[in-house]
Amino acid sequence: MSGQAVPADFSEHMLDLDEDEDLEVFSKNTSLADGSPMPNSPSSMVNQYRLEEDEEQADPNNKDIFITVDNPESHVTAIETFIMYRVVTKTTRSEFDSCEYEVRRRYQDFLWLRSRLEENHPTLIVHPLPEKFVMKGMVERFNDDFIETRRRALHRFLNKISEHPILSYGEHFKAFLTAEDLAPHKKQGPGFLSRMGETVRAVANSVRGLRSRPEEFTVMQEYAENFSNKICSVDRVTQRIIKEQREYLDELKQYSPTYTQWVESEEDLAEPLKGMASCMEHCGKETEEQIHHLSDSLLPILHEYVLCAETLKAVMRRRDNIQAEFETKNEALLSRKGDQEALQEEVDGLADRVELANNALRGDWSRWLSSMRTDLRSAFVSSAEKNVEYYEKCLAVWESFLLSQREESGEQKEGDSS
Repeated sequence: MSGQAVPADFSEHMLDLDEDEDLEVFSKNTSLADGSPMPNSPSSMVNQYRLEEDEEQADPNNKDIFITVDNPESHVTAIETFIMYRVVTKTTRSEFDSCEYEVRRRYQDFLWLRSRLEENHPTLIVHPLPEKFVMKGMVERFNDDFIETRRRALHRFLNKISEHPILSYGEHFKAFLTAEDLAPHKKQGPGFLSRMGETVRAVANSVRGLRSRPEEFTVMQEYAENFSNKICSVDRVTQRIIKEQREYLDELKQYSPTYTQWVESEEDLAEPLKGMASCMEHCGKETEEQIHHLSDSLLPILHEYVLCAETLKAVMRRRDNIQAEFETKNEALLSRKGDQEALQEEVDGLADRVELANNALRGDWSRWLSSMRTDLRSAFVSSAEKNVEYYEKCLAVWESFLLSQREESGEQKEGDSS
């Protein structure tokens, strides 16, 4: 029930957004994809999508492990300041000695877990961690909003691992969730020199290149590059929209008092001026809520998959390196250089490793695609729902103003007639 902590690190990724070409993603066509007319009832369409989404959700009864990351605590030492989070695990899996665990972990522990998962399964797609360092736009590294964003990202990371049919059954994952002290586990595994040797071989294989990559993995690599370009574009434009909406909100906050002050010098226009001020104030509140939704719900998912795109490309490189090492050894064997028997054993082992790597990636690829599409579809539907709600509320505010002015105008005409 006890353990040691992990902090969450999901840095806000605020960039200088000058790239006009990113807007091309949205400027080509404003109609629906299939050319059909826009629906007359946006709310009914949102409800329909939401219903379909709920039907597609996985049955929670099939889950056998539940993980929560919460309760951040700041720790200050003579040399560093860091955040530790509580990680609570509830499970019915037989390989666990208890049904519930509570440990505390810091960010370095998460990094250790992910690196071990990648070392043991180089061609499985390990969900990315939030960045460690604060990105441009963050004034205070450990402010409450930043910590909460990191907490949610680390919570998603662990739950993504827990849903994986292979990664969730690894010893390192189990140790991360249950061990009171991770230090003994961190001492295990390949040492620094061994990891350095792997890195040097990977670089050499990368420089040498492949003789022939199987077509299916070329297709995967092209998809990963294309996906990376698209998701990065959407991420950048979304950040730009949020930035512009914040500027718009600042203008609205200055706009409303201007109408209120104007009332003092225009008594005959007092009611419409007050009405305008009220509309600006209400629309400002709705805009602020809309900004919060984009910042808290849509942007984190987009940026998460920006990182996923980099993970995909890294997995493809590791697969290529494994194949390149096999090809190099096989060529040496065919040229009859060195100890043939020992070399033959090494080539056979590398051939098996290539086959395992390819099979692992094949299986994980379709699983990742399904998960990605579910996550993004959910985020897009939620964003559409909030957009409809935002515009309907603003529309109601302005319609109310128009109605009040028509009534006032009618009353004024009646008074003039009498």
